[in-house]
Amino acid sequence: MLTIGQAIRDAIIDHARADHPDEACGVVAGPVGSDRPTRFIPMANAERSPTFYSFDSGEQLRVWREMDERDEEPVIVYHSHTSTEAYPSRTDVSYASEPQAHYVLVSTRDAEGAGEFQFRSFRIIDGVVSEEEITVLPEGVPA
Repeated sequence: MLTIGQAIRDAIIDHARADHPDEACGVVAGPVGSDRPTRFIPMANAERSPTFYSFDSGEQLRVWREMDERDEEPVIVYHSHTSTEAYPSRTDVSYASEPQAHYVLVSTRDAEGAGEFQFRSFRIIDGVVSEEEITVLPEGVPA
């Protein structure tokens, strides 16, 4: 199960909306071994594409080094899908390289129609996708 604070959930959705019609991507770091997402890190989609994302290699190296220096790890790896449901594609599964991470997907396909976007979380381990429940904590409640 993913437990996430309302402010971080909102920040992920805001990033997905801002980058639409391109896919948005980033990570949420937390203390190593804690499974607590505490630091939102939006990243640039190097592909600038509505159907694919990748982290810029230089930015990814900088972010991962910074997490190492702070004794953090990527607790959440997130990105958006702009025209499909929030479910990992074959490409997403093949690129999933953080077995401890929650893979959060946001669908912005209904961006013009308003309404609640899909916000879903998955574990992807050895190519196996498992959806998990999400608990959103109100602001002011520590994760």
